[in-house]
Amino acid sequence: MPEVIFPGPEGRLEGRFNPGPRPRAPVAMILHPHPQGGGTMNNRIVQSLYQTFVRRGFATLRFNFRGVGKSQGSFDSGIGELSDAASALDWVQSIHPEAQTTWIAGYSFGALIGMQLLMRRPEIKGFISIAPPANMYDFTFLAPCPSSGIIIQGTGDEVVTPNSVQKLVDKLRTQKHITIHHDEIRNANHFFENEQTELMASVDKYLDMRLDPQSPIR
Repeated sequence: MPEVIFPGPEGRLEGRFNPGPRPRAPVAMILHPHPQGGGTMNNRIVQSLYQTFVRRGFATLRFNFRGVGKSQGSFDSGIGELSDAASALDWVQSIHPEAQTTWIAGYSFGALIGMQLLMRRPEIKGFISIAPPANMYDFTFLAPCPSSGIIIQGTGDEVVTPNSVQKLVDKLRTQKHITIHHDEIRNANHFFENEQTELMASVDKYLDMRLDPQSPIR
């Protein structure tokens, strides 16, 4: 998992990148929680997501948003961070220009940025959003949501209310041509302190289904 430095909108961005094992390898990018809450690319859930996609043969990147670690710039309330994510995806795609599939995975604030990014990038075919902060940010930009994906939420989350996430899921499920899966991890708080095994089992089960060549969801 080599350290990489690549250009971002406000200077260099720091990441960890595992190249794909073949030229046409699919691409995955993992986005971390809120920088002002201590979120970094080394968050344990972010690392687990990264390792999951690496094991599946994806060209996988996780990186620090501006102002975090060695990444230059300063926090920009999500606006600049979305630009960071777009630049990061550009960088991965420059290395794997033949990738036929792109996935985005984000946790908390990273889930917000990831879902904003998929609205701009039609090549993103799947998403994993863990504890998207639906009670803190307006998700009406998902109109319509262009990709199928999974939203995972802890029933004991004290930061992102499960009810707000359920409302987001219900709204997205009214849209045609996409399929939204929704898993709730029983008793898990916002940090999945004691339920990370269950969280990653949910992610892996969903990826097993979506990446199966016979999957009806493409």
